[in-house]
Amino acid sequence: MKSVEEQLALIKRGAEEVLVESELIEKLKRGQPLRIKAGFDPTAPDLHLGHTVLINKLRQFQDLGHQVIFLIGDFTGMIGDPSGKSATRPPLTREQVLENAETYKTQVFKILDPAKTEVAFNSTWMDKMGPADFIRLTSQYTVARMLERDDFYKRYSTNQPIAIHEFLYPLVQGYDSVALRADIELGGTDQKFNLLMGRELQRAYGQEAQCILTMPLLEGLDGVKKMSKSLGNYVGIQEAPGVMYGKLVSIPDVLMWRYFELLSFRSMDEIAVFKADVEAGANPRDIKIKLAEEIVARFHGEEAAANAHRAAGNRMKDGELPDDLPEIELTAAEDMPIAAVLNKAGLVKNSAVARDLLGSGGVRIDGEVVDRTYIYALGATHVCQAGKKAFARITLKSE
Repeated sequence: MKSVEEQLALIKRGAEEVLVESELIEKLKRGQPLRIKAGFDPTAPDLHLGHTVLINKLRQFQDLGHQVIFLIGDFTGMIGDPSGKSATRPPLTREQVLENAETYKTQVFKILDPAKTEVAFNSTWMDKMGPADFIRLTSQYTVARMLERDDFYKRYSTNQPIAIHEFLYPLVQGYDSVALRADIELGGTDQKFNLLMGRELQRAYGQEAQCILTMPLLEGLDGVKKMSKSLGNYVGIQEAPGVMYGKLVSIPDVLMWRYFELLSFRSMDEIAVFKADVEAGANPRDIKIKLAEEIVARFHGEEAAANAHRAAGNRMKDGELPDDLPEIELTAAEDMPIAAVLNKAGLVKNSAVARDLLGSGGVRIDGEVVDRTYIYALGATHVCQAGKKAFARITLKSE
C-alpha cells in the first residue's frame, strides 16, 4: 500500500472538498483497507461521463487497496432525490428501478474491478426496517435542521410544496452509511447535506463518523452547464465509439484540462507535460485526441479507439474534422428545429435547403444522421455537419 502522503495526493485529485482531512489522515495511517461508499439511484438506464467522475474516484481507491462499495439505491430511487430540485420528483416504481439497476452494474464494471467491488442494494436493510426502527431513525433529525438545506429552504420560503417523503431521502442515505459501516463516502457537491447526514447518524448509532469526499459536477460539452442528457451536452458511455470520439475531440480547448483531471487515468505529471506542449505551440486538438482515444478504449476497447476517428460519421474524406472548426453561438427563447438552427448558423443558404438535406440524410449531429424532427435543445452544444463540407460546433444559448 502506498504511503499516506501518496494516497492523499491521489484521493484529493480533482476533489472539491475533504471533510475532515485530519480524520482521513488518521484513518489512512492505520494501514488497513477502508470501506469506501458511493451511492447511485438507478433513475435512468444510461450513464454518461458526468456519472463516471465518482466511479473513476472509486477505481482510484481500489488501486490504493481499499474496499469499494458500489451502492445501488433501489429503495431511495423510489423516493426520488430532492437535491437541487425546485419541485417534488415523481417516484419510480420498483420495476423501473430494478431494470435500471441491472444496466448500471454492466456499465460500471467497464471502470471498476468486479473482483474488488462490493455491490449493495439499500433495500436489503431498508425493507427489513420496522415502523419502530424507522421512527427511531426520523427522531435523529429535526424539521428545522432539514430546512437549513438550501433547496428545501428556497421551496419553503416561496410556498412551494415539500412532500414528507422528501425529508426521508437524506435520512435513508445517511442510514446507508450506518448499515455499511462506511469509512468514507463520495458524492457530488450537490450531495454535501446528505453526506453530512451520514456522519451524524453514524455517531447517533455508536459508530465512528465517516469522512466525506465531494467531487465537482462535470461540465457538459458546452463547458457551462453540468453534463445532462436533457440538455444534450453529454457523452454517453454506451454511445458508439465514433460518436464518443467526435464529441470529445470537439470540446472547447479550455474544457479539456478539466476533463483530463476528472476523467483520465493519466498522471497529473503527464497532463502537465501536455499543458506545456500546448503552451509551446502544440495543436490543442492533438491533445484532445489523446483524451478521446483513452475514453473510447475504456468503454469499447483498444481496437475501437484506434479506429474511432474513421468511425465518426461527421468526418471529412480523410477522416478528420477541419482544424479551424468554426464555433458559433446562437440565442433563442426555446428549443429550435434543426433546420432553423442550420439556417441561423449560416451552414445552409435557407431553411428550404436545410429541409432538403435533412430529407436526404445529409445532416449529422455529433456523427449521427438526423431528420427534420430533430429538436436542438437550449444549452446544447453539438458538432453539426450540413452536406459534405459545412461544419460548425454550435451552442444554442437562452436569450
